[in-house]
Amino acid sequence: MNHLAKRVIRQTLNDKRSVMMILIAPLLLLTLIYLLLGDTDYVPVIVIEEATPQNLVTALNKQDIELIQEKQTITSPKTYLTDNEHVDAVFLYSDNGFDMTLREPSTKSSTAAKEIQAALSSINPASKMETSYVHGSTDQSTFDSLGYVFLSLFSFFMVFVISAMAFVKERSEGTLERLLMTPIKRSEVILGYTMGYSVFAIAQAILIVLYTVYILQMSSNGNIFLVLLVLLLLATTAVLFGATISVFASSALQVVQLIPFTIIPQVFFSGLISLDLIPYHLGNLSYIMPIFYGASAIKEIMVYGNGFDAIWGYLSGLLLYILVLYTINVRALKKFRNA
Repeated sequence: MNHLAKRVIRQTLNDKRSVMMILIAPLLLLTLIYLLLGDTDYVPVIVIEEATPQNLVTALNKQDIELIQEKQTITSPKTYLTDNEHVDAVFLYSDNGFDMTLREPSTKSSTAAKEIQAALSSINPASKMETSYVHGSTDQSTFDSLGYVFLSLFSFFMVFVISAMAFVKERSEGTLERLLMTPIKRSEVILGYTMGYSVFAIAQAILIVLYTVYILQMSSNGNIFLVLLVLLLLATTAVLFGATISVFASSALQVVQLIPFTIIPQVFFSGLISLDLIPYHLGNLSYIMPIFYGASAIKEIMVYGNGFDAIWGYLSGLLLYILVLYTINVRALKKFRNA
């Protein structure tokens, strides 16, 4: 028993990836979570009308907000928020009471609502306030609010794991080396693998979209075919991403060991946390995360009901990622055959 325990310890110490997985990875992930979920310096922007009672204006100015007073009457708060993307909330006073309009159920909206509620409570704790959203509703479930994130996460993660494991298996069994002994080009090898897994990516995209929308009744305000297009590009990116990761892994275990460093950080930049709320400008890291482009495009379609003109930038980001990863994989095959 003691000899077995010593052998396991020696084998683990000789595997640097395992040591990092056990000792270093938790520290790095906890540090990332601390930075992302720690105190934020985000200041919500709240708009009121100039006719708002002065005591309420004074109370609002005491809160940690950026207050804007509009001279003109705001007849449609939802239209105002749509036209002014930097504004988080419109807070109006009338003889009938108080009305607060927010963009959507999110952390940013919650921050703005909390500051408004604190100001209102300091004047009259019994005051009632009606709340409405431009996108979504007050009785909307968390699944409806964040379902688009999980669509992109599951689509990317599942395909990534399968493709990375498959590429490692092809190498470990010598299939890839034998394939490269034929006249086939390296570019054709990568393209063939990508096309093969894309068939399953299409099937997966159709299945999860139809299931979430028609079975789980997740609300969608846009074109379902655009969602399928985004998921297909995201899954294709995942195939190539998995192939790239497999270059640095010699076994399925090592692929698993790389997940905390390659996949888990992307979860935090997928839309679960509002990027504006992430301190130290870490939200800018989202632009190097493929899941960010997929999740943002799906949100534009399913939550905002926008069309191709609103998502073409995100689609371009995914296409650029596909091109870069494809080039990396083709060049990586040089170590198996120079041709």
